[in-house]
Amino acid sequence: MPANEDWDVASGVGITALMVAAARALETERADRLIDDPYAAALAKAAGAAVPTAAADFGEGWQDTIDYIGLRSRLFDEWFELACAGGVRQVVVLAAGLDTRAFRLSWPPGLRLFEVDQPKVLAYKGAVLAGLGARPACDRHEAPADLRDDWPAALRRAGFDPALPTAWLAEGLIYYLPVEADVRLLAAVDEMSAPGSRIAIENPIAKRSALLGDDMARSSEKWGVDLDALFGPDERPNPAERLTGFGWSVRRETVDEAANRLGRALTSGGRGLTRVGDFLTAEL
Repeated sequence: MPANEDWDVASGVGITALMVAAARALETERADRLIDDPYAAALAKAAGAAVPTAAADFGEGWQDTIDYIGLRSRLFDEWFELACAGGVRQVVVLAAGLDTRAFRLSWPPGLRLFEVDQPKVLAYKGAVLAGLGARPACDRHEAPADLRDDWPAALRRAGFDPALPTAWLAEGLIYYLPVEADVRLLAAVDEMSAPGSRIAIENPIAKRSALLGDDMARSSEKWGVDLDALFGPDERPNPAERLTGFGWSVRRETVDEAANRLGRALTSGGRGLTRVGDFLTAEL
């Protein structure tokens, strides 16, 4: 990953945010949808990049990915609901990308939500949502920063209060971070977390070769995304072990377990995603 790349939504990691938004839009159209994201289609289309916005554009194997994105989104939606029910009133979405939870979820009064991501990505999302007349359902703050740099300083400048219990989300992030940034990220989260804080992580367990399968390679070539350059290395610290070492209580849920709990039937290809990663949640 280039050390100083200034991502926007039409290049680098930014275009993967468009792809995920497109998947959320298609999930929203399903009769058996697990989430309702009325903003996803507009966010996916507005950049004009060559990302799919119809099911036929995804190609063989991508319906499994759409199934997974819907499942992942619902799982973390419910996790936020539980965190708020437990009294959390401060949320941080790391590498927020085109995440719309600040706008589409019901939040308790007074909740403050911080989104950390590249300035151009946040600016793009803000412009599209403003054009739709969307209003956040919480007290939303942007913290423009590169997660490989001093993002905690940007978060504090945005008004983050480390004395308050916080719900942190790292969704679709760890895959792309260099090892040193990955290590710093969890250490910074721990340092800025008051007792009662929580974190949810999409935890990659597959090796790089499993993430870069034939279908992914064809799609990345079609859409002009060099995923081989974006994905981080095979070997990285185990986040569950690191959080446990920091004193957090960690729980793991596999993709299969989450699918059974949430009523999402996975195809054989979808079940193959159980080898890609799992979901970690932890409390301090």
